[in-house]
Amino acid sequence: MKIALIGGSGFIGSRLAKRLTDENRSFVILDKNKSDTFPELWRYCDVTKPETLISALEGCQIIINLAAEHKDNVKPISLYYDVNVTGAKNVCDAAHTLAIKHIIFTSSVAVYGFVENETGEDGNFNPFNDYGKSKLAAERVYNSWQQEANDRSLVIVRPTVVFGENNRGNVYNLFRQIASGRFLMIGSGHNKKSMAYVENVSAFLSYATTLLEGLHIFNYVDKPDFNMKELTGVISTALGLKKNNIRIPYIFGMFGGYCFDLLSKITGKEFTVSSIRIKKFCARTQFKSNNLPNCPFVAPVSLDEGITNTVKNEFYRK
Repeated sequence: MKIALIGGSGFIGSRLAKRLTDENRSFVILDKNKSDTFPELWRYCDVTKPETLISALEGCQIIINLAAEHKDNVKPISLYYDVNVTGAKNVCDAAHTLAIKHIIFTSSVAVYGFVENETGEDGNFNPFNDYGKSKLAAERVYNSWQQEANDRSLVIVRPTVVFGENNRGNVYNLFRQIASGRFLMIGSGHNKKSMAYVENVSAFLSYATTLLEGLHIFNYVDKPDFNMKELTGVISTALGLKKNNIRIPYIFGMFGGYCFDLLSKITGKEFTVSSIRIKKFCARTQFKSNNLPNCPFVAPVSLDEGITNTVKNEFYRK
């Protein structure tokens, strides 16, 4: 069965494309941006433009939708809903038109919002930002599509924060700060963070293509969870650096974040420090999967190894 990777030129998509190649699977990459890794398998596609979906999905039997607006400061905010929600409707309409019966959607644990306890797939939905709200709305679009016909299958995967080589998101910024020796802990450092290594996420998405009946929902988390003090220790050890034990109280960290918010508003520039990023850094974001242990899937790389691979690839100085 031919697989369509919508958003396949991005961070997770590129890693998944390599895995599918190694597995000798048939696939195409559908994206607004040409794939640097597999340009010969790329087809132009924009999920906000239905006509591009119809032509690009011809001949495919499985859709994996990785396309999303997910940065912290997307402007205008309507882009979250244009891409994540209207895009979901367009993907479902195209699947209906082309009689494609199998969709895998990468959602996010952001649908749960900030959590007080380790949260599984049965957790309450309480998204705190437009990214999480739009992902939850998109899930409902896909659920409606799946329920319309008995022969359709839907797999919803909610990864926690994904990191890995060649990613430039919030986790990369944390790794970079530690590698530079300028990292300062904000808050107590006791808050635990669930993480997912990109190689393991891509392996799970490949496995998900075998689930061709019914509805399946998974949080994706690589265990064990580290608290921030433990995580900075693992990263420092991987780089051969002495751990920095300087700590800034949370209230002062948030004040600094608001100052950067104001500066960003005045100058129009985006900074790596913001109040929402500090709030997310200091929050407990601990998740689990109740459903994953019931599957034969085994993550190919340990979390420790994934962190070490990433920091050495990005920051290790010989």
